[in-house]
Amino acid sequence: MAQLSDDCFAFGGELMRAAEAIRILAERVAPVATPERVPLTAARGRTLAEDLVAPRDVPPHDNAAVDGYAVFFDDLAAEGETRLRVAGRVAAGQALEEAVERGTAVRIFTGAPMPKGPDTLFMQEDVRVDGAEIVLPPGIKRGANRRRAGEDVKAGAVILRKGQRLRPQDIGLAASVGAAELSVYNTLKVGVFSTGDELREPGEQTPPGAVYDANRYVLRALLDQLGCEVKDFGIVPDRRDQIRQTLTNAAVTCDAVITSGGMSTGDEDHVRAAVESLGSIHFWRLAIRPGRPVALGHVKGSPFVGLPGNPVAMMVTFLRFARPVLLRLGGATDIEPKTFRVRADFDTRKKEGRREWLRARLLPGPDGIPMAKRFPRDGAGILTSLVESDGLIELPEEVTHVASGTMVDFLPFSEVGV
Repeated sequence: MAQLSDDCFAFGGELMRAAEAIRILAERVAPVATPERVPLTAARGRTLAEDLVAPRDVPPHDNAAVDGYAVFFDDLAAEGETRLRVAGRVAAGQALEEAVERGTAVRIFTGAPMPKGPDTLFMQEDVRVDGAEIVLPPGIKRGANRRRAGEDVKAGAVILRKGQRLRPQDIGLAASVGAAELSVYNTLKVGVFSTGDELREPGEQTPPGAVYDANRYVLRALLDQLGCEVKDFGIVPDRRDQIRQTLTNAAVTCDAVITSGGMSTGDEDHVRAAVESLGSIHFWRLAIRPGRPVALGHVKGSPFVGLPGNPVAMMVTFLRFARPVLLRLGGATDIEPKTFRVRADFDTRKKEGRREWLRARLLPGPDGIPMAKRFPRDGAGILTSLVESDGLIELPEEVTHVASGTMVDFLPFSEVGV
């Protein structure tokens, strides 16, 4: 008797490696977004469409880093205390126009411009006040507690690069040089739909054999997090003509189309054939787990990504393949997420030649290096495994065995905003 396969990834010829798929992605997908100017308050999460060049130094003048006293370093005694008369006062937003005389000190507050002459600041906590004079301890360094003009940003420097997604700190940096608006790429419009006669909307009655469509709601949330405008085409039955029509409608009204389900080789899997009848498929079957049936193509000129129907496989392949596609379409240059090295808190074996992602939770390690504890059930349909995990362990094709204590690559969900 022939032995039956328990590996749903084992059938059907040679599979494309993940690295090759990513290379094709970079070659076949080009930015489609166009620039627009928006106020700083609307720029977070958008992708910068042109370099931002600083028109001024930040800070624009030498200023005090602390509340205290500005003095001439050369007035200080090499050993023992120094006594100086306080000859002025300057606060933030003010300026002391007249030059300061040698042998005197100026009371100064954090952020205030440095007066002309003094070059060193004492913190007020280190100073003893004696009437109109102050007594300064020895040992301070020349220039202490003084912020230099241009210490943060030099006029003429590129401070934000075209193609970067803007974070709150980037918005703050733009504000610090006086930019009230930024040129960013417009928002991508992405069409989504799920396929399957068995799918129902949450809240509806489910007849025998039916399940609720979780994937489309995950997709919508992932796209919202990326700042995309989502056009939802709902659930499409397993009918090639209806899938073909929905693909056409989505492609002509959106910048990109993403589907869930219908990408495998079953009799009711019609999405791939419908895409090929309307455009082209650049890759389809990848040597990965979970999520082998992943497609990148074009429909009526719009980029298309077909994701698997199993919820875990759908989300994993979205993060590793669809998300970079959308970032690139939106003009971003840094489209690959960063992984971090952690220790495996498990033993496992895998097939050579296939890249795998394992769901895991991070735990404190005894040596300070986090330990990745694998989720005990690895089925592609177990959505709770994503809820109870902190991210994905990525095992490259050449790895066949991971022993407890081995260093592995870990992709935190926080790195991709989920």
